[in-house]
Amino acid sequence: MSLQVNITKKLNSFTLHAEFEAGDDVFSLLGASGCGKSMTLKCIAGIEQPDSGRIVLGDRVLFDSEKKINLPPQKRRIGYMFQDYALFPNMTVRQNVAAGMGRHPDREKVNALMERFRIAELAERNPTLLSGGQKQRVAMARIVGQEPDVILLDEPFSALDAYLKWQLEQEMKDILREVRKPTVFVSHSRDEVYHLCSKVGCMTDGQIEVIQPVKKFFENPETRTAAILSGCKNVVPALCEGKTVSIPEWGLRFETDEARPGETAFAGVRAHYFSAEKTEPDMIEIPVLSPVIREDLFEWTVMFHAKEQGTPIQWKVFKSALPELEVPDRLYLKKSDIMLLRDGGKM
Repeated sequence: MSLQVNITKKLNSFTLHAEFEAGDDVFSLLGASGCGKSMTLKCIAGIEQPDSGRIVLGDRVLFDSEKKINLPPQKRRIGYMFQDYALFPNMTVRQNVAAGMGRHPDREKVNALMERFRIAELAERNPTLLSGGQKQRVAMARIVGQEPDVILLDEPFSALDAYLKWQLEQEMKDILREVRKPTVFVSHSRDEVYHLCSKVGCMTDGQIEVIQPVKKFFENPETRTAAILSGCKNVVPALCEGKTVSIPEWGLRFETDEARPGETAFAGVRAHYFSAEKTEPDMIEIPVLSPVIREDLFEWTVMFHAKEQGTPIQWKVFKSALPELEVPDRLYLKKSDIMLLRDGGKM
């Protein structure tokens, strides 16, 4: 079964246009806060109505503006986990889990779900007495009990501390692999997306700029916004003329193996890609001017300029590699480590 989305909805500051397809895996919408990710989920769930377009789940049309089809939420068979989990505060854990299973829930099934999600000992507690992790497990048990055709997850880890998040990410990954339903996962955390998802759509100002397999997205993002969202710290304007690439802000000009397309407008370099030693003959040499060092827990961060008044560059190096940092007067970079990006939109 697959979920096909192609919708448009005018919002206050921009027009949302979301077009993608999710199969029996986890598709992520990754973007900054306010870019339209949660609104996309609400339109899929039927909480909000798009202005135009279609939403199709398997062989069922959930929404079609031309044919005047707009199924109500209760008929869409969608499991939706909100950021705050939306548990019923006046119900016990058992009642919350059973709430997704109709008027006459199977008690044995409810018990089995509570055992599976390790919340059986919490069965008679109210949600106000639960931790963030416990609330998430109750919400996920309720969704699985609904036996939905699609699962929507709206930043389910945003309220959790780092250690608990790591544990629950792995649990969520195992659950989603087991249920094998089309899942749309909304997040602004690249770590969550990398751990849980198989495909990612980069979203900005209501537009999905690029859709890529998750590993390809992080290895080779296609647009400026995608590079920034993937964690790239150094993104600056670039000029491409055939095989020649110029990065004016860093005073760099070099030749590439292939001619670059005209839409290339930016260059990106990850902060860990710089080297203090020239290990290959054709590496690019970059002057290090006015360095400022910050010592973090596990790594050094150096901010420097490659030319006077140019855009600062960030270099990161793990302390395990350099326990004591002496900043050299030049760094080196492989040409292949410079990402040439098109301007997909604002960020």
